[in-house]
Amino acid sequence: MKYTKQEVLQFVNEEDVKFIRLAFCDVFGRQKNISIMPDELQRVFEYGIGIDASAIAGFGGEIHSDLFLHPEPDTLSILPWRPEHGRVVRMFCTVTYPDGTVFENDARSILINAVETAKKAGYTFYFGSEMEFYLFKLDEDGEATKVPYDRAGYMDIAPDDKGENVRREICLTLEQMGIRPEGSHHEEGPGQNEIDFRYSDALSAADNAVAFVNVVKAVVSGNGLCADFSPKPLDAAPGNGLHINMSVKGRDGSSPMDNMIAGILDKIPEMTAFLNPEEKSYDRLGNHKAPGYVSWSSENRSQLVRIPAAYGEYRRAELRSPDPSANPYLAYALLIYAGLYGIENKLELPKAADINLYKADEAVLSQFKRLPTNREEARKLAKNSEFIKEHLPEMMINAYCG
Repeated sequence: MKYTKQEVLQFVNEEDVKFIRLAFCDVFGRQKNISIMPDELQRVFEYGIGIDASAIAGFGGEIHSDLFLHPEPDTLSILPWRPEHGRVVRMFCTVTYPDGTVFENDARSILINAVETAKKAGYTFYFGSEMEFYLFKLDEDGEATKVPYDRAGYMDIAPDDKGENVRREICLTLEQMGIRPEGSHHEEGPGQNEIDFRYSDALSAADNAVAFVNVVKAVVSGNGLCADFSPKPLDAAPGNGLHINMSVKGRDGSSPMDNMIAGILDKIPEMTAFLNPEEKSYDRLGNHKAPGYVSWSSENRSQLVRIPAAYGEYRRAELRSPDPSANPYLAYALLIYAGLYGIENKLELPKAADINLYKADEAVLSQFKRLPTNREEARKLAKNSEFIKEHLPEMMINAYCG
């Protein structure tokens, strides 16, 4: 449900809400928040609330220490794991300077601008994520270990799959928050799990991806475990992917998917620093079904872009290189701009790579462009990219590539 300011005020008054969390993300997509009491909400809607941003990653240090949060009422959600009496709700916020100007490193606003740019061009993009994470045990002091919760494999069932009830609780919690999980299962790695989302508009999809990480950590903690979303938690096991499913529709009813994919393939090396921002991201790429080359195919899981078997409105392209350390707002914004670049320039898809790139010899692999193989290479490509400079503020580029 999309709430207005007045409806939020009414909801808070009538539903025994005692705390309102005003949420935002640092430049790397890590959720932050400040809590206010109900009596403060009317004032915050009108004027915003100031924060000391000097300690927030990518927010400019002491130079821009005073920033303001402005809650977006249509993002209101109850936090179901908090008490029933004295409820806690959350709203995502726009980050601004004291004069009301939007802060350039507010990644959510960057995505909003990308969505508006696409709309003006006559296109709407849709996204759905498939996010993987590991469940690890805690030690006697309650600290995280690297001991997997189970030793099950891909799509195994209980009792081998010990995460079944945890995933069930996560999915039910998401539903209570108005987020629609599409499916869940045990992944390849020991203690590794995956939960997929039904596609939605870009902004809702990014909000949901950020909320998802918070929900998983809260539910898992309540079960005496810890959740690890890092790109490569265990050296000898599969890494965690953030597979991004996307599609596009034109105002005229068209669906220029091929042009969109061609644009993404063209710009993906320059975007990789934002899709795979950690050192360990590059230990994952090229191993255990994570792509290492710029390629596409129907159904083939060794490719960068896969077009799964589906029909009609469910046809989509799956980008398999990003990992959960990516900021979803930035990832989706850059994918929209790359897709638009392909559409507007009528780029054609290269020939499909209907081969297993993990088993191909050097002669075959040499025909394909490689994704960056380390973070420094990715940063250099991004920093020198006119495409990145056109669509991201210098301050954001420096946060990732400086």
